[in-house]
Amino acid sequence: MPDIYAALKRYWGYDSFRPLQERIIHSLMAGNDVAVVMPTGGGKSLCYQLPALVLGQTVVVISPLIALMQDQVAQLSEMGIPGAVLNSTLPPEQQHAVMRAATQGAFRLLYLSPERLARADTIGWLRQVPIACFAIDEAHCISEWGHEFRPDYRQLSALRHQFPDKPIAAFTASATRRVRHDIVQQLRLREPHKYIASFHRDNLRYVVYQCEKRQHFGLLEAGLRSYAGQSVIVYAPTIAAVEETVDLLADRKIVAFEALA
Repeated sequence: MPDIYAALKRYWGYDSFRPLQERIIHSLMAGNDVAVVMPTGGGKSLCYQLPALVLGQTVVVISPLIALMQDQVAQLSEMGIPGAVLNSTLPPEQQHAVMRAATQGAFRLLYLSPERLARADTIGWLRQVPIACFAIDEAHCISEWGHEFRPDYRQLSALRHQFPDKPIAAFTASATRRVRHDIVQQLRLREPHKYIASFHRDNLRYVVYQCEKRQHFGLLEAGLRSYAGQSVIVYAPTIAAVEETVDLLADRKIVAFEALA
């Protein structure tokens, strides 16, 4: 088995893996399908980026967000790892250049949207790419039982038929037991190695108050004043609720900033 610790140290600067990362990497590099539930910030991307480096082949990453794909490729570039995004926002000549380079094995990570992957011409040239595996990010989007179902993700079920010998890795930070089962079924994963990371954070404390609506703001104000001079993030269910809360805080001389994006 190749030395994954050398790559971890060289590119990420770490001496050890986070919980489950090493097992997931070994499973993928051994040719197994994997299904991973890991919280945001838990290190999911490293689980498919590192195998691409060690195996010297291309990992094709399917992601629904163009901005996120572009950010990841920019980060990879800073680390000296060749990666590319292929999407409809690129000029045609640049798309063709990426496709040609990919068939020559120029990239360790190649990011595509599910819509792009569904195109017949995409499947055709992908067959010429030295693929190590497919990594499906935000895999819960494939399930109608999930909270962010995207019909275009259902087309990913064709990957097993089109590339029967390539491992498929499904990653999500949010999936119930029912959604996890649906992910496995929809992607046609073969006896996948399943990994569910703990969502417990030692640096977080959860306190739940059951109260009537008219008590909400009083509790919020008291909580904010107990952290005077520090920054606090307040979540509200709607934009209207955010704006109302900011106005109420302003009336109490508490400075608040609206971050609605």
